[in-house]
Amino acid sequence: MKQYFSFQWHITDECDQRCKHCYIFSEDAGKKPDAMTWKQMRDVVDNCRDMCEVYGRLPYVYITGGDPILHPDFWRLLALLKERDIPFTILGNPFHLNDEVCRRLKSYGCEKYQLSLDGMRETHDWFRKPGSFDCTLEKIACIKQAGIRSVIMTTVSGTNIREVPDIIDTVVRYGADVFAFARYCPTSEEKDTGITPQEYRDLLAVCDAKFKACEAAGCKTWFNKKDHLWTLYEYETGVFKIPENAEEGMIYGGCNCGNCHLTILPTGDLYACRRVRNSRVGNVFEDRIADVWVCEMEAYRDYQKFKKCAKCELLAWCRGCPAVAGGTSGDFYDADPQCWKEVE
Repeated sequence: MKQYFSFQWHITDECDQRCKHCYIFSEDAGKKPDAMTWKQMRDVVDNCRDMCEVYGRLPYVYITGGDPILHPDFWRLLALLKERDIPFTILGNPFHLNDEVCRRLKSYGCEKYQLSLDGMRETHDWFRKPGSFDCTLEKIACIKQAGIRSVIMTTVSGTNIREVPDIIDTVVRYGADVFAFARYCPTSEEKDTGITPQEYRDLLAVCDAKFKACEAAGCKTWFNKKDHLWTLYEYETGVFKIPENAEEGMIYGGCNCGNCHLTILPTGDLYACRRVRNSRVGNVFEDRIADVWVCEMEAYRDYQKFKKCAKCELLAWCRGCPAVAGGTSGDFYDADPQCWKEVE
């Protein structure tokens, strides 16, 4: 059991962008942005702390939106988290960052600030808005100078998959502390990410070679192999080996859904995973999270229901991305559409 339990907390839908792959507005372009009140946010903190106390975990909060810095009580929330000694990371936009803001974030205990790069300039700005690419790269130094770890995250789809190697080079050149990528999760309108299993494996091979070359050259960027299909790739290449003392029926890695993660939306709705549509399991204003975790969340821990993964020796360490599977077919337990492994 992991020490920390993470809450991805969307405190507001307000945002300076309308990204083409955003989950918030993909289903309803005319959606009115939601936001929590200050009282509601205090209640959420208490509910999260209660849940962690019940199960012997430590809370870790990923504050996001929208762009969370646009919430009128953003700084009050950070002060509360500092007072309660709860570590946090910010997932936001670059547009409102400057040296003073970053120093203030650091003073409240912000550990990491995650920005997105979804392609090189033309592609990224098409996904997000003109000027976003240059602004994002510019703010890496601003974040680092304040003593906060800068994280760059890429959402990979058929549109930008060929640009990922160039993104890696760019991120390294600008000195980002962490780089990771995950796949686009299809919405109700787009069921195909535009990536075949072989294309995705080829991408991992190219990235693996780049990561190793960067590390050999003394690069300071840490490459977070976030996508669980990295486990399959490293199993095939001999980097990952199944431990001899592994216990049958235990889960050691793979998707955190059902293990150590929940998402909270501005409406208070509690989701098993933000990327899994129809995964609402409760509401933090009405339900005790500790109760939801052992009741409604049990549906996401039936590992033998994975149609393909249950037949694979890597079940306890991989399972691909159920959100991508669910977004493609509507079934959380369906096969990951980019998994290239053949199973009996």
